[in-house]
Amino acid sequence: MSFITLFLSTGAGASGTTGAAGSGGLLGSFGMFIPLLLILVIMYFFMIRPQNKKQKETQKMIEALKKGDKVVTIGGIHGTVAATKESTVIVKVDDGAKIEFNRTAIATVIVDKPAAVEMNKPEEKKGFFGKKTKEDKITEEIKDKDAQSAQPAEDSEAK
Repeated sequence: MSFITLFLSTGAGASGTTGAAGSGGLLGSFGMFIPLLLILVIMYFFMIRPQNKKQKETQKMIEALKKGDKVVTIGGIHGTVAATKESTVIVKVDDGAKIEFNRTAIATVIVDKPAAVEMNKPEEKKGFFGKKTKEDKITEEIKDKDAQSAQPAEDSEAK
C-alpha cells in the first residue's frame, strides 16, 4: 500500500458518510480554487497587462525611428539616428563616429522641450497633499487687492 492510497483512504474515512461528502464535495472542491483564481486575475491586471502595454509602446517607438531622432541605447550611449535599415539603426555618436545597433538596442527616444516655456512658468508651492498652503492663499489675496486698487489709479491717470 503506497502513501498516497493510505492518505486518500484515511481522508475518505474521516469525512464520515459518503452521502454528506458527495453533496458538499463539488462546492467544497470549487471553493478551494476560488483564492487561486483570484490571485491569477490580480496577477493579470497588475503584472501581465501593464507589461504587454509597455512592450507594445516600445515596439511602436522602435518602428517609428527616423533620421535625426535623438536616442539612448540600452548601454547608455547617446546619439542621433543617421540612417535606418530593416533591422538595424546607424547612430551618429560624434562628428565622425557612427555605430550600428539592432533596433531592439534602442531604449528611449529623447524629445526636446523648449527651455523658454519651462523658464517662464512660475513655480507653484503646494502643501503636503498637493493643495495650496494658507500662506499661498493669503499672498494671492494680497496680490488681487493690490491689482484692484492699482486699476482705478491707472484709469484716472489716462484721463
